This record gives sequence, C-alpha cells and structure tokens, in this order.
Amino acid sequence: MDPTTGLPPGWEVRHSTSKKLPYFFHPTTKESRWEPPTPYDADVLKKYIAKHHPPFIRASHLLVKHKDSRRPSSWREVCVYIILPLPYAALRYATRRDARRAEETDSVPLVVGVGGQAEITRSKDEAIEMLNEHKKRIDAGEVKLGDLAATESDCSSYRKGGDLGSFGRGDMQKEFEDVAFALEVGQMSGVVETASGVHLIQRTE
Repeated sequence: MDPTTGLPPGWEVRHSTSKKLPYFFHPTTKESRWEPPTPYDADVLKKYIAKHHPPFIRASHLLVKHKDSRRPSSWREVCVYIILPLPYAALRYATRRDARRAEETDSVPLVVGVGGQAEITRSKDEAIEMLNEHKKRIDAGEVKLGDLAATESDCSSYRKGGDLGSFGRGDMQKEFEDVAFALEVGQMSGVVETASGVHLIQRTE
C-alpha cells in the first residue's frame, strides 16, 4: 500500500476537469474508477485528497500585463484628453498620473475627459522584472500582496486587494490553477506566466 496516498500499488489519484472531482486511475491497466480500489487506508487517502485535490481553494494574485498579454490594457493605464489654449493642440496623456502632473502646470487649464484604457507597451521581460521587484518588497515584509495588488495589479481584482474568491479546478487558466492548488495556505508563488500576463499568487484558504 502506498504510504502517501493510502492506495494499493500502482493506483493514482487524478482529477476530472469536467466533474471537478478526484478519481482513481491505474496507468498500467488503464482502469479508472470513482470509488477507491480496495484495500486502501481511508485515513491516509482522506488527508491526501484534502491536501492535493481540494474541491475549492481561495487565492489572491498580483497581475502585471505586457504587450503580448491576451488583453494588453489595464485600469491603471487610462487615456486622458486635455485641452490646451490655442494655438496648442490637444494632448493625450497615457496615465492618470501624467494627467495630474499636467494639471499642475500653468499651460494646462482644463481636463475635458477620460477615454478608454491605453494599450500596454512594456515587454514580458520588463513585466517580470516589475513583478520580481514587487516580490522582493513582499518577502522583506515591507508590504502585503493584497495591499500592493490594490495599487499595482493590472487585474480588475485590484478592487478587492487581488482576492479572486473561491474557485475549483477548471475555473482558471491551467498554468495559474496548477500553481495555486500546489501552494500551502499562506504560501506565495514565484513568477507564474499565463496568457493574461505574469502573476504572483498567494493561497489564502
């Protein structure tokens, strides 16, 4: 009997993405079943499934997008249009921060509107470098991931400090999900790459 899973030799615990439940599979015989094969150690198996195949977990993340992300735009990069006195033309500022700086000068008397989200132009390497700097601050105890996500994450979850709520297997992108489910509660990942960008993930439940 396997001391890690509590199953008979050769059997593995796998996860069904369609039913979002664990099942049992024997790679040699190709047999699969929903009920554990006998004999098995119920206590060991229960602990193994609870740790490695929980039905739902909860996690927070900090996302930094780059120009090759699936949606290369962010709430943090907003087009602000400013009217200048003639003979100047209208200027377009890429971020709210730039617009605020412009308002402080005598030459920009009026902000007339906010347009859509500006396209992100940073490279993936630059995004990873930014994320590693965030990780250093978190690891040093200078700031918590949730506090940093509220101001620096390119995901709409920034409103909740990066909290994604509870989710099961198959709910997230596979690269994200594989790392999130492998984390211990309270543990934070390194850089995780998905089609959305690069992430730091912290499991909270």
